[in-house]
Amino acid sequence: MSIQMLMPSKQPQVPFVDLGAQYRTIEGEIGEATSRVIQQSDFILGREVSLFEEEFAAFCEAKYAIGVDSGTSALELALRAYDIGPGDEVITAANSFIASALAISHAGARPILVDVDPSTYTVDVSAIEKAITPRTKAVIPVHLYGHPAHMNPIRELADKHGLVIIEDACQAHGTRYKGRRAGSLGHAAAFSFYPGKNLGAYGDGGIVVTNDRGIARRLEMLRNYGQKEKYQHLFRGYNRRLDTLQAAVLRVKLRYLEKWNAARRWNAVLYHKFLDGCGLLLPGEAPGAESVWHLYVIRAEQRDALKEHLISRGISASIHYPIPIHVQPAYLDLGYKKGDFPVTESCAHQVLSLPMYAEISQDQIEYVAKTIRNFLSDRKDNRLVSKTLAKGPSASA
Repeated sequence: MSIQMLMPSKQPQVPFVDLGAQYRTIEGEIGEATSRVIQQSDFILGREVSLFEEEFAAFCEAKYAIGVDSGTSALELALRAYDIGPGDEVITAANSFIASALAISHAGARPILVDVDPSTYTVDVSAIEKAITPRTKAVIPVHLYGHPAHMNPIRELADKHGLVIIEDACQAHGTRYKGRRAGSLGHAAAFSFYPGKNLGAYGDGGIVVTNDRGIARRLEMLRNYGQKEKYQHLFRGYNRRLDTLQAAVLRVKLRYLEKWNAARRWNAVLYHKFLDGCGLLLPGEAPGAESVWHLYVIRAEQRDALKEHLISRGISASIHYPIPIHVQPAYLDLGYKKGDFPVTESCAHQVLSLPMYAEISQDQIEYVAKTIRNFLSDRKDNRLVSKTLAKGPSASA
């Protein structure tokens, strides 16, 4: 018998995201695109930026897109373009990445946090209504994990109170709500191109999408020193431009985004199939929503132990987000305290994001599910009521 036969089989490895696997499928196109920019020395607001802006606006079923240096900048500059700043309040979800609140703060306004829907983890519409004051100027609904917020009732509230809606679509490239794309559901929308996003650059990047020509023109100046023309500065702007090299990369990737999102939807179906009935709370889709499954997030009572169990068996898992915004040291001055947002705080203690990307294989998903089931069989006290949070992902999605 050979030594190799006596050796134990190698433990499977399942990364949280495998950007290398994606790159290998488009390596030649990426090389051509970046080489073209380098050869032309067209590095700042070059032709690839303009082309990508046109293509991404069309993808979002909107008229205009303005590339910037990050998703956070996209949110902040969108607020500034609508003259929202000191003395104003902007309502957003407590259960989000801190950038949703930071953008409001950087614009000079005050973030007003509200709790989220326990089924979708997106902002609770009734909580928005209760939080509106005479100082409220805008709402930033977050399309969290790739699932759209409840936009129709949010739009009705905004119209009633004269509020601006800026979608935080940083995790929602291609998401649909009632048949319409994220990016076309509010007055403007902010997207991030952080590398791990469904549409990710090879560095930071972001974009603002809008149907308002005047806002688009203002954003073009805001990102570029407040210039209308070179050396003519109409106001104090910023250096927040999308790099031409990143735009070239994003143009290549945009051509594959629909295919990659479809693969994510299928992977969500597989996760749902292999985990159904195991005793965890599984994610789903609300009626009229089409998630792009940026993240596949489960809930477990013994979340931390489950995470360590997965990691010990070669499975990368992550937590989005373990410390809510309202109890972060950076935002203690807002005056919130533990217990103010019970759904958000429950999520912080229970949610766990499983590996999710277009290239993950069915075998890898089955291995993740089997590992979770083995953990649960040893810890009966870990079980929550076995059900999905909302309508489960369908195979035809």
